[in-house]
Formats: sequence, C-alpha cells, structure tokens
Amino acid sequence: MPEKRTPDTVPQNPPSGPHLSAAMFYILLCLADGQKHGYGIMREVEQRHAVSLGPGTLYGAIKRMLEAGLIGEAEERPDPRLDDQRRRYYRLTPAGHAAAVAEAARLDGLVSQARAKRLLPDPRPEPSGT
Repeated sequence: MPEKRTPDTVPQNPPSGPHLSAAMFYILLCLADGQKHGYGIMREVEQRHAVSLGPGTLYGAIKRMLEAGLIGEAEERPDPRLDDQRRRYYRLTPAGHAAAVAEAARLDGLVSQARAKRLLPDPRPEPSGT
C-alpha cells in the first residue's frame, strides 16, 4: 500500500481557475459512483488513495461543496434498521459532475506534460522489433 498522505501534501489547483482542492476532488470521485455518508467517503479516500482526510478537512470541504452546489444531501436514505439515522448522505449534482470532469481533464493535461518532459514513462508499449 502506498505511503499515507494528507491533503496538505497533495498539490492544490492553481488560483487562476475555479478553486477545487484535492480534498474536494477526492470527495467528487467518491460520489461519482453513488451517494455516500461522510464516514464512508473518508474510508474510501483512505483505501483507494492512501490519503487521510480528517473530520475537519472532510466536513469543511463538504460544507463548501454544498454551498457551491457541487454536492447535495441525498433525499432517499437506507432503511433505518440497516443504518444510523443521524448519518447524512451526499450525492453528486450536475455541477459537481462537471467540476469533476473539468478537474480530471486538467490533471490529465498535467500528466501529458509530465510525460512529454519525460518525468513519467509513456504508458504505450514499445513497438516490437519483428
């Protein structure tokens, strides 16, 4: 498993574009495949990305994302017998989806530049000598 990082060690978006922090992007990624509660988001980010989002970072980002309309509280909840009623579930909004797509494209462009400068290997297989 990769070394754990905190969101502070992950580069943030440049100030020239819309501000989408690394924590926000991780949250959007988690919600891209369905609604989740805060603790579920925190666990998924840690398992998939080896990044620890503390409660302050997570819920601060969720608050800003709710205010910006990137995510919303889910209207439907799991059966109360199967889940804690105090949990709030979050879902991706169309604006959140668009923000996630834009950020992924921006990051893809950065990775392409890194490959062009030979900071990363080209993922395409070498042509065979036959």
